[in-house]
Amino acid sequence: MRLQSAIFDMDGTLLDSMHIWKDIGPNLLRAQGIEPAPDLREHLKGMTLREGAAYCRETYRLPQSVDEVITLIEDQVKGFYENEVEAKPGVKRLLSLLKIEGVWMYVATATDRHLAEKALRHAGILDYFRGIVTSSEAGVGKDESPEIYERALRRLRSNKHDTVVFEDALHAIRTAKSAGFRVAAIYDPSAEEDQAEIRRLADYYYRSFEELYEVNALD
Repeated sequence: MRLQSAIFDMDGTLLDSMHIWKDIGPNLLRAQGIEPAPDLREHLKGMTLREGAAYCRETYRLPQSVDEVITLIEDQVKGFYENEVEAKPGVKRLLSLLKIEGVWMYVATATDRHLAEKALRHAGILDYFRGIVTSSEAGVGKDESPEIYERALRRLRSNKHDTVVFEDALHAIRTAKSAGFRVAAIYDPSAEEDQAEIRRLADYYYRSFEELYEVNALD
């Protein structure tokens, strides 16, 4: 895998954090005495925080405003990001190696900036990146458009041929590939049912960052 720049998803790729998001919608509704539909998680997948809050408010006729729903969601994840979240095994080693080799790196995440910064800082990897771009800042989610990756690419002053996007989610991998990016898929249990399609689409596939070293993928 030859690269001069890299774009990393955060939740499920760099960080072991997808479990905190998996039940965030259902927990939000159940706290208000509302039983969510079985497919709620699927609907929320790929949405920005604001899009997800708006969807829950409209679909389930919540009494709060969208901003108030966002606050309720953020309250659930803020403590986890500030005090508990950890980088996936092998992440720090990879980032250190890439930094030594002069690879410029950016984070492209659906998580809002203030939460993403808290999470990356607690995990001890914030300073490896030249910056962060979020889906909210891009104005569209990863399931709809590659704009978040295009913005990161422009800020890295690189090109798609020399850049690898690291992702764990099928919808994001599909979007990045359709836009012409090379994609390295990193396994996360939250996407277990999508692994066959992820393997088919991705240019590189790893069950973990530790496996990436075992196969000497950076040579």
